[in-house]
Amino acid sequence: MTKRALISVSNKENIVAFAKGLVELDYEIISTGGTLKALQQAGVAASAVEDITDFPEILDGRVKTLHPSIHGGLLADLKNEKHQAQLNEHNITPIDLVIVNLYPFQETLANENTTDADKIENIDIGGPTMLRAAAKNFTNVAVVVDPADYTDILTALKQGELDGGKRLELAAKVFRHTAHYDALIAGYFNEQTDAQYPDSYSVTYEKVQSLRYGENPHQQAAFYKDAKVSSYSLAAAKQLHGKELSYNNIQDANAALEIIAEYTEPTAVAVKHMNPCGIGVSDSMVNAFEKAYAADSISIFGGIVACNRSVDADTASLLREIFLEIVIAPSFTKEALEILTEKKNIRLLEVSMEDSKGSSKKITSVNGGLLVQEQDKGMAAKDEWTYPTERKPSEKEVADLLFAWRAVKHVKSNAIVLAKDNQTVGIGAGQMNRIGSATIAIEQAGEKATKSVLASDAFFPMPDTVEAAVKAGVTAIIQPGGSKRDQDSIDVCDQHGIAMVYTGMRHFKH
Repeated sequence: MTKRALISVSNKENIVAFAKGLVELDYEIISTGGTLKALQQAGVAASAVEDITDFPEILDGRVKTLHPSIHGGLLADLKNEKHQAQLNEHNITPIDLVIVNLYPFQETLANENTTDADKIENIDIGGPTMLRAAAKNFTNVAVVVDPADYTDILTALKQGELDGGKRLELAAKVFRHTAHYDALIAGYFNEQTDAQYPDSYSVTYEKVQSLRYGENPHQQAAFYKDAKVSSYSLAAAKQLHGKELSYNNIQDANAALEIIAEYTEPTAVAVKHMNPCGIGVSDSMVNAFEKAYAADSISIFGGIVACNRSVDADTASLLREIFLEIVIAPSFTKEALEILTEKKNIRLLEVSMEDSKGSSKKITSVNGGLLVQEQDKGMAAKDEWTYPTERKPSEKEVADLLFAWRAVKHVKSNAIVLAKDNQTVGIGAGQMNRIGSATIAIEQAGEKATKSVLASDAFFPMPDTVEAAVKAGVTAIIQPGGSKRDQDSIDVCDQHGIAMVYTGMRHFKH
């Protein structure tokens, strides 16, 4: 018995071979526009949709399949006698198989050379309508949206009919596909209308890979990328060496990229558990890494290092001596690769550093919902600082304060960073009180705390942190200000000749 297949595809990859296979299985092919032309030129017997509808394509192809002769054939429940009678009454033939993929809206969106008119014209209407109709009626109509399924579908059809489970899988794929497509369109119109936080928030991501497990071995996990992924992203990274990234690797590596984006000079960042354990800035990559390593030579073990300059042989020789999970850089010299690839398990990632803005929104899941906020791109400039203490910071202290302020922004709250000479010397992260974080940072710094500066991600609720800084030998402090007890901290600074800066900007990181 002859069956009918409707084929209308934007992506024509392998469509001719698939159609020929269907013809061999006694399918009658109906098609549209460019797909019909491609099939007929390849010698595939195919009829135009307008021959079925007895109505021409109009409006430059915007209307061609939106017709009862098509959608009646797609939506009829063939077990329903009333539906069968209506098909007969209106001379409508059921459609058994639909092969459709959509206008390339995503590709058009990503192309900087396309106009808004181009984007609008690449919003498919007929395609999603056919897909949704066929997927709704999957018990009667098999629907194929992914060219990767063509071979399996032909194999299954040659062996008999597609079973209900396979039809359901294909329908589910369709609705995922159209949801993804519509979310991209919604995102585009949100941007056009500056709808930052609409009443309904639709986002869509594409799977990069399945992960061995999540944070712990008993948790399943996968990695997805934004459909409009920035080049400054792990999702766009080129892995040059090493085994697959784990869930925790991705979290830590992303933190490293966020931190290193703050610095323009040659910089190395070492990260452990999403906190920096060492940051170094210098005149060369090798010197920057030496500073980052010396900042905390213990915690860096098993960590991740990000560099914002090419990794050369000298830097690679130092990196090789440490157990590291990942090294990230914009490039690696040939000699550096030869050195680092001697280590079997180290992962080497090449990430473009040209566009370090990254995503504009941060999305965090909570039970039953999402929190959505702007990424923390703020960084109070020097001309926005105020100086509440009698002594003002020296030029050298200002440079160190700037360095420390960029670093503390990326340390889990409560956060304290001690820094000196473009190097972190002590980091206190994630404690339940600020003095606890300060104590950790000061103890880690040891003698290096002398003549260092201190950065705090939020104000001091009481003067105990400043008092601890005085005892450690800190000479200047940078913090947002704004506590009801600010004057207590100012008084302690003035008593000991410490300079303090207010930024007026908080950097909580939970």
